[in-house]
Amino acid sequence: MRRISYLLLSGLIMLTQFAQAQTKTYSILIKGGHVIDARNNINEIMDVAIQSGKIAAVAKNIDASLASQIVDAKGMYVTPGLIDLHAHLFAGTDDRGLSGGFSALAPDPYTLRAGVTTVVDCGGAGWASFDKFKSTIIDKSRTRVLSFLNIVGDGMRGDPYEQDISDMDAKKTAEKALANKDIVVGFKLAHFAAASWVPVEKVVAAGKLADMPVIIDFGAGKLPIEDLFFKYLRPGDIFTHVYTELEIRDPVVDLKTRKLRPFLIPAQKRGIIFDVGFGGGSFNFNQAIPAIKAGFLPNTMGTDLHTGSMNGAMKDQLNVLSIFLSMGMDIPSVISRSTWAPAQAIKREELGHLSVGAGADVAILSVRDGKFGFRDIAGNRNEGKQKFECEMTLRAGRIVYDLNAIASNPEKSR
Repeated sequence: MRRISYLLLSGLIMLTQFAQAQTKTYSILIKGGHVIDARNNINEIMDVAIQSGKIAAVAKNIDASLASQIVDAKGMYVTPGLIDLHAHLFAGTDDRGLSGGFSALAPDPYTLRAGVTTVVDCGGAGWASFDKFKSTIIDKSRTRVLSFLNIVGDGMRGDPYEQDISDMDAKKTAEKALANKDIVVGFKLAHFAAASWVPVEKVVAAGKLADMPVIIDFGAGKLPIEDLFFKYLRPGDIFTHVYTELEIRDPVVDLKTRKLRPFLIPAQKRGIIFDVGFGGGSFNFNQAIPAIKAGFLPNTMGTDLHTGSMNGAMKDQLNVLSIFLSMGMDIPSVISRSTWAPAQAIKREELGHLSVGAGADVAILSVRDGKFGFRDIAGNRNEGKQKFECEMTLRAGRIVYDLNAIASNPEKSR
């Protein structure tokens, strides 16, 4: 009889707790953080409430008793989940470069711990290899994975494949994109070595057919980038590796005068989007510092994530943001260029903000003060006084990374 009474009492307690949980207005409440949301012009301490995977409220002093779980974000920044529009994610076990090969990285171990909730594979797959990329990586990742399709049908497989103009089919590439509009956001041209405009014309043709932007990794041949910006690319097209200094490429800062070339700011005003694309060989302080001092700032802060860059000077998205802090940019500026700006660039304006009703992709970041050293790909060093660290990442309203256990136990917050 005593056992039956105990079981009845336990069941009653569980039912009471379940009923209490069902009456909570919010599943998660992020309290006391400094919210930065460029789309909604928010840059102040506010609370963010989440329910059913969506942003439910952004306001001051939301009642903690309304939430099942509390996240203490005092002294931290609360931002939309970061968007990295330049990464290489088509990982595999074959010797295929960044198209199903060893040099690419499946996203989840590298994105979520850096506050990144959306990442765009930048040309790993072409129209012929996209289905495999989708089934092996996109469909299996917690991170939202989107794609710039390579104009080369077989993707970023390396040479000689990426030099094959006959495999650059604008029609087939556009058709594959339109059949997968929920994933494909545009088209990529990369690594073409000859001094020819034909690949540029082909990738832009695909962009026109699908009404999508292109992203250009303008490689060898030293074709003039001024012509690229004013004769070939359209407003909304993207130029990546903007601060590289390689012999094979026309730079943005004149190598003799060390001054920004005069056509860059007009190109940006025309609507060309300039992406960092740090990578393993594509960022140099000798380009970036003079350009930024001249007022030529990047529009977006893609990392060019792959095995070489993550173990080199780039490291991750937050390290790239910290590097730009070290060059004089402020925190709201680098956050906006990693949230709302890339969302607009890839025409996914449902992302990159904390509007009520938006998907609850959220990054909670601390900023460490001290002395921090940063390197470019040439070994040059720049010192900064601040460095970002990811405290928590939420994807679709669920906590997927919590560095220092700042979320309460849901049982204790009821």
